[in-house]
Amino acid sequence: MSRPGPERRRHTVPGWVTEGTAITDPIEGRSGVVQFIGEWQDPASRVVMTDAVFARPAAGGKEWIVKDPSSLEPG
Repeated sequence: MSRPGPERRRHTVPGWVTEGTAITDPIEGRSGVVQFIGEWQDPASRVVMTDAVFARPAAGGKEWIVKDPSSLEPG
């Protein structure tokens, strides 16, 4: 018997959000540029996010994972 795989979560990413898009993340109170959209597995929880959005400040800095991509605003 095989073990079940990791939990998978799908986020709703607005159609206007693509890699390279300037965004504002109202939940984090940060603005930046989308670096990556795709599948990512959280190493701590092992949960797989099928549409994870990674963003980084436009001038450089620490990247973050957007908690709720549907809340993003143009930045």
